[in-house]
Formats: sequence, C-alpha cells, structure tokens
Amino acid sequence: MSQRTKIKALLTGEHVGTEVTVKGWVRAFRQNRFIALNDGSTNNNIQIVVDFENTDPALLKRITVGAAISVTGTVIASLGQGQTVEIPAATIEILGDSDPEKYPIQPKKHSLEFLRENAHLRFRTNTFGAIFRVRNTLAFAIHQFLQDRGFVYLHTPIITGSDAEGAGETFHVTNFDLNNIPKTDTGEIDHKQDFFGRSTNLTVSGQLEGELGAMALSDIYTFGPTFRAENSNTTRHLAEFWMIEPEMAFYDLKDNADLAEAMLKYVINAALEKNKEDLEFLNQRLAEEEKQKPQNERSELSLLDKLQFCLSNDFVRISYTEAIDILRDSPANKKKKFQYLIEGWGADLQSEHERYLVEKHFKKPVILTDYPKDIKSFYMRQNDDGKTVAAMDILFPGIGEIVGGSQREERLDRLEQRMDELGIPKDELWWFLDTRRFGTCPHAGFGLGFERLVLFVTGMGNIRDVIPFPRFPKNAEF
Repeated sequence: MSQRTKIKALLTGEHVGTEVTVKGWVRAFRQNRFIALNDGSTNNNIQIVVDFENTDPALLKRITVGAAISVTGTVIASLGQGQTVEIPAATIEILGDSDPEKYPIQPKKHSLEFLRENAHLRFRTNTFGAIFRVRNTLAFAIHQFLQDRGFVYLHTPIITGSDAEGAGETFHVTNFDLNNIPKTDTGEIDHKQDFFGRSTNLTVSGQLEGELGAMALSDIYTFGPTFRAENSNTTRHLAEFWMIEPEMAFYDLKDNADLAEAMLKYVINAALEKNKEDLEFLNQRLAEEEKQKPQNERSELSLLDKLQFCLSNDFVRISYTEAIDILRDSPANKKKKFQYLIEGWGADLQSEHERYLVEKHFKKPVILTDYPKDIKSFYMRQNDDGKTVAAMDILFPGIGEIVGGSQREERLDRLEQRMDELGIPKDELWWFLDTRRFGTCPHAGFGLGFERLVLFVTGMGNIRDVIPFPRFPKNAEF
C-alpha cells in the first residue's frame, strides 16, 4: 500500500519517463477523460488521462468527486495548458466510492461558514489544505527554534487545581454522577468525595508549573492545549486552544523580549520558505476578500507584505507610558475616531490602539513594556516606581497583541504582598511560593497563543478556521 509517489514530488517534473503509482481523492472528472487528483501534499492537482474507450464503463461511473483512487502509469510532459506533467492511466483502482449526490464538497466556491459545518471534510479544500500545512510548519518551527537553543519541552498538567491567573471561567473536571452530587452538611459540593479529592479544572495556562521546571532546568517551554469557559462568540476566541509558554531562569525583561522577537521571526520565515505555494494561494484569497470590503476597511498590506513587514523590521520597544502619550495626542484620539478614547494613564489598551501604534505611528512591530500593575497579573515583577510591572506585549499589524509576557516576581515578600492585595489564597499556591523560598532567581517568560499566530500567518479572519475542530459556545462537534 505504501508504494506511492506524492503529487507534490511528481509536479517537480523529475519523474518524467518513470512509471509511478499515485493515490488521492478526485477533485474533478471532465469529459470522461481527465481526472484532477489531489493527495493533500500540495494544493495543486495532477492530471490523470483516462483511455475511456478501453476502460470498463462501470469503473468510469465510479470515478466521482471525492472518491479515493489509485492510479499507475508513466509520467509524461503535458501538452495541455495548466500543468507541466500528467499521467496516462495504465490501471485505475477505486479505493473508496463517493456518492456525488451526497458528497458536500463539490468543485465550486463554498462559504467558510458552510465549511465549518462540514469541518470533517473541509481539509479537502484548497483553503484548508493550505492553512493546515502552514499550521504544521509553524508548530514544527517553534519546537526547532527552542530545541536548537537547548530548551527542555515540559508537559504541564491539563487537569489542575489552580486557575493560573484568574484568566476567566474554567471547565470543571469531575467524575460525580451529575444527578446525585454529594453535598456537605452546609449544602456545598463535597469535593473530598470526588476523584481527585478536591475541586479541579482544565488548565488555562501551564505557566505556573512551567516556572517550577525553569527553576531546575533553566530553560523550558510548554506547547499544549488550554481551556477557557468564557461565553464568547467572537472571531478571536476559542474554548480550546494551544499555547506556547517558554520560561527562562536568569532572564530579565530585555532577554525575554529578545527571545520572543527572534522566535516570531524564525517561525514566520520558516513558513515563507517551506509553504511558499500555500502562502501565495492564501495571499490571493485574502486579496479577493479585501476587494469586497469598503475602501476604508481594506488593509494597506497584502498577506505576504505583512509577513515580510515583521521580518524586515527591528521591533520598536517603548514603555506603556510613552505609548499612552502617543495615543492621547494622536489625530485618531483627538478626532474621536477610536471607539475607546484614551484619556489618561492607566487605560487598558484595546486592539485598535495597538494596531494604531504598529500600522500608523511606527509602521513597525512594537514591543510595549512596563504596564500599570493594576491591569496585570500578580506574578509580574514590580518595578521600583511602585506603579508598574516588568511586563511586555508584542504587537503585530492587523491583529494587535500576539505575545504577552513578563519578568516574574522572584522576591517572596513582594509576591506575597501582591497576592494579598488581589485576594489570591497563598495556601493553595504554596508549591509556587516554594520556588521563591528555595534558590530563587530572576526569571522571565511569555505566552504565545498558537491559533493567533496561525491566524496572522495565514491571513484568515476567524480563529475557528485555523484549528482543525474548533470548540466554542454550543459547539463541540466532531
């Protein structure tokens, strides 16, 4: 079964004159003679030429859109337009039939909403073939970048007793019979009788556990699924998504920003090198989509220009305070073009503000640092001014924040004080505080939402289109 040549390899033209076996799914069958065959290795089909006069009519009827077939023949240079090579079929075997009356992915333009409803088959379209090949390259490049730098890949728990940063509603984990939940004398759920003997949930972040690894292994990273039970039906939110979270001992905020900038450039470059055809296809797709928008809503940069924009520019580094001054004095703010007007220091920046800094003001990616401590998490290192923390966000065109990180608060007294201020129970995080009791050191880390990265690199507009099987409110299909 494995003796086959992939279509991507055949289209290079290096197999002309060689007998090959090719297997894939029928995209189209024209004039009872020309099969467009695709195996997922590339968006491009190979043309199979059928000698229909000497082929069993019963077999010809089974060559339908969506059918899986195996073809053996000798590769020849094509005389027809649109392809460099083709294969006159010596033998054709139907591996799996497809009823053309019922197969939903017909050779025509389908809406993204329709394809979401048929997510089990949308991989067979050019758009989603390209997206998931790019996603694969990005995932591998992240591992490669960090592995080449001596990082240890750490698997942090998916089931946990902590909500790492109060990031939102969590999914509870239990093996209770939901029709007969044990209660205490006071009427509360008796978690002591549950599987883990305590209240547990699906993780919202592997960061806190990642810090434990960094305090012994120096440089670690997590790359795994995280979960948020927010009832958010937007194009930017998922209930299940993947996160990359490096944590580094003996790093300060600058080291952290340097690593994040280098990693983003590395993985974008990997996609441009390895998925050139896919990105050119997605670039064209986005250009056609942009034509449907009003002029004032169109992006100034094409997809490929946007990716190059991030590679060819050093990221601008400014403090939150400097950013507030720029935004407050900007024409967009003065003319009330921002939906959320910037009135003063302490405002939580929205995507429109982040994009203004990147796309209009600096025309470069931006790293913002030193945010007000009141709008950031408890574990971020407090700066000497008493007002800000050593946090950083990386802002990209079209998307705003793509990376969030900080130098972590390594001083036990300052960390405990901050937890008290925010009402975070220290007894539940005793293990996290132990890292500050025994051999503490400066350390830092960041989080990169993988789907947000894929969204940026593919130019798609909805995060549900860059994960194979999206999970969102009222949807856990497939």
